[in-house]
Formats: sequence, C-alpha cells, structure tokens
Amino acid sequence: MPQPLEPDYTLLDQPEITGFIFYPRGDWAPPPPGATDHAVAVAPGVAVACRFYRHAPDAPTVLFFHGNGEVVSDYDYTAPLYHGIGLNLFVADYRGYGRSGGSPAFSTMVADARTLFEAFRGLLAQEGYRGRRFAMGRSLGALSALEVAARYPGDLSGLIIESGAGGTRGWFRMLRPGADPAPWEELHRRHLAKLRSIALPLLSIHGERDALIPLESALELQEAVGSARKELVVIPGAGHNDLFYLGTEQYLSALRDFVGSSG
Repeated sequence: MPQPLEPDYTLLDQPEITGFIFYPRGDWAPPPPGATDHAVAVAPGVAVACRFYRHAPDAPTVLFFHGNGEVVSDYDYTAPLYHGIGLNLFVADYRGYGRSGGSPAFSTMVADARTLFEAFRGLLAQEGYRGRRFAMGRSLGALSALEVAARYPGDLSGLIIESGAGGTRGWFRMLRPGADPAPWEELHRRHLAKLRSIALPLLSIHGERDALIPLESALELQEAVGSARKELVVIPGAGHNDLFYLGTEQYLSALRDFVGSSG
C-alpha cells in the first residue's frame, strides 16, 4: 500500500505547545531482575532510554510508548502483570525523559518512533525472541504507536491504544491568532490519511469518565483508523490516569485475548 505524504509535525514544535504537552522527568531506577536498559541513538549525541522486561523468547512482545508525564522505570511495577498474561514488555522513553538526552518535541517524537522500532526489532532478532510483535501507545504515546503501525505493518501483528486520541481532532486550537490555517489543515489532512492507511488489527482501551481525552475521542480514532478489525474496551467509572488500577482485570483480559487472537 502506498504511504501517505508525511505530515509536517514541525508545526507543533513551538515552545508554547511543547511546554504545554510534554512533562519530562529525569527519574530513573535500576532495572529489576530480568530487565535490561538500552540506549538507542536517535541523533548525533542523543540517545533515548528504553527498558526491556523479558518474559520468554517465544512469547509476544509489546513495544510500549508511555504517557507525557511518565518514564520507563514507572513500569517496573506493572511489567510483572504483562508477564502474567504471557507478554514481554519493551518500554521506550522520549527525548529529555529519564536518562534520555535532548529535549522533547512532536516532530522528533514521531521520527524517533521509527528509529526505536528498528532498534527494538533488531534486539529481538539478536536475542532470539521469536514471538509476534505489537505496538502500543498510552495517551500521548498513541502518536508514536500509530506512526510505527503505519510504517511497519509487515513487522507487527496488531496495534493497541490506551487512553489516546491520536490527533484525530487536529491541532487547530493551537493556532496563533492571525496565523495562516492552511498548513494546519494540511497537517490534519495528511495525519488522517496516515491513520486510514493502518490496516493492522486495533484494540483501544479507554476510561468511561476520561476528562482529559474524552471517550468520544477514542470513538473518533476507531473510525479514523483503516483496520478491518477494531475493538474498543471501555473501563466503567475510570478516568485518564486510574484506568489500569480501576479496571486491571478487564484491561489485562482484553489485552490477553487480543494478542492471543491477532496475527
């Protein structure tokens, strides 16, 4: 399938936008037993930190892009639950987060997702991890997961979005007064074309009472993505940041069933 024209995400790299969207933290903790840290070079002198939580070489592996206020070591506590449903988990940071160099920006976040995926794919091959691969993004990380799903469909068995909108409503609210709307309209058009190009099976998990990214946004993303197979799981009573904790059983069950039936 021909790839859509690349959206110009540099429009979103304005300081007043990045300062509102990104909340980088320098937090880091040593990896727990069985996990390893990896630094992926994304630009000269800049590397992004990742953490690989191993379960088994023949198990499926999820490449996970986290939310805008998290770091990889936050997943030390949830990775065992992924292992409990038979998954390896590989979590990637963004520039400026954890032990990563540089500063975060939309355009580099999207471009880095491709570099990170290639490093992820190479590491699995090098270490003999034979299971199917999935891309997953939480909240802001949906943009990175969608980029990987659009660019590497032959290397993935499915796409998982947690509490994400994926830019379906566009970024017009970020226009400066008097700015030419044409580049922003073109960004939105090309971004939606990229979403329509995605044919991988899609699982979305969203909180019923998410005030930050309303449930309507998840419905819009489901509609925008071109996949023939789409599933939306709504966690009753959950918001944006308590979804996993309020709906742990439903969340893990949906994830296990989706990964087990995809591919």
